[in-house]
Amino acid sequence: MLVDSHCHIPLMDDAEADAVLAEAHANDVGHLLCVAVDLETYPGVLALAQRYPEVFASVGLHPNHETTSEPTVEQLIELAADPDVVAVGETGLDYFRSEGELEWQRERFRTHIRAAKQAAKPLIIHSRNAPADTIRILREEDAAEVGGVMHCFVEDQATAEAAMAMNFYISYSGIVTFKNARQVQAAAREVPLERLLVETDAPYLAPVPYRGKPNQPAYVRHTAEFLAELRGEDYTQLAEQTSRNFFDLFRHARPVSGYW
Repeated sequence: MLVDSHCHIPLMDDAEADAVLAEAHANDVGHLLCVAVDLETYPGVLALAQRYPEVFASVGLHPNHETTSEPTVEQLIELAADPDVVAVGETGLDYFRSEGELEWQRERFRTHIRAAKQAAKPLIIHSRNAPADTIRILREEDAAEVGGVMHCFVEDQATAEAAMAMNFYISYSGIVTFKNARQVQAAAREVPLERLLVETDAPYLAPVPYRGKPNQPAYVRHTAEFLAELRGEDYTQLAEQTSRNFFDLFRHARPVSGYW
């Protein structure tokens, strides 16, 4: 069984959760982490995790999300205390979509790291066009204490090594299947299997052969199959190990009998 380590079911247009999960299970996907991007829609993310035992939730504010009120460390700790919440995030830095003075984004990132450490739950990191600052802030805030995952990883091997040295796992989305993703593929060949995760980021970034179409958790199988071929590994072994990695990292997630 596979785990989709990062998806956004509430953002899937006209998607019925029952149908999404049924299609996922039909494609060997037994568990899903539904990731929050803001505090306004977080209750819907949590409700999914409360309704479906194979779905887990996170809490956090995406680095690009505009808000009139920044979350405090204390607020995030309180929300992260829910037993169905297994991680803090997604959080991080995005210098592609945001422009100008971005110290507010870096401070938001630090707030999430501090909350994760006090909540004793791992981080989900979003980093785009900001590898140096992302690694620097993770080091300065001693994020290695809780570790986490570099979600939708598109950086080079050096960045992957720096993150793994701080107890982070490396997660690949459908981007790794794109023909022009040479740097991503090169790093993906070198990440130890014991530190690898797979994800969809659904409804975004559908893998080949669905590139350009709405993504869904069922499609994580295509990413896993591509990675197994890219790395010269057995698909079943990769699926089992990435699922084991997920539960090793997200210690508060409990696997469902029959899906593990």
